[in-house]
Amino acid sequence: MADYLHVELVAADRIVWSGDASTVITRTTEGEIGILLNHAPVLGVLANGIVEIRASDGEHLVAAVDGGFLSVAHNRVSILSEHAQLSHEIDVDGARAELERARGAGDQGPEVEASVRMAEARVRAVETAS
Repeated sequence: MADYLHVELVAADRIVWSGDASTVITRTTEGEIGILLNHAPVLGVLANGIVEIRASDGEHLVAAVDGGFLSVAHNRVSILSEHAQLSHEIDVDGARAELERARGAGDQGPEVEASVRMAEARVRAVETAS
């Protein structure tokens, strides 16, 4: 029996992080979910937000994702997102400026709302990791 979850956080252009972890916490369209060892199989749609991973070595990783999918089965967790960034890769000042620009846009259509949610997730990822 496995001692840890095997987690893969994958963006469209790269594997963002892969390794063993004790927990994964993220938000789906149905609500927040925490994944521990021997979790029941799950397939879910991710909401824009953050993913928290507690690696097997104790490292606390936080990533911003812009939606995607979560799959859990047999102690393997796959998180697939169009864009994903670990907190240490994020320019927090740039993310805050992007958030202000997006909030200040006159048109509040779906694209602007998506930009606001992703900018908020990027800022929250950095703040959660610190």
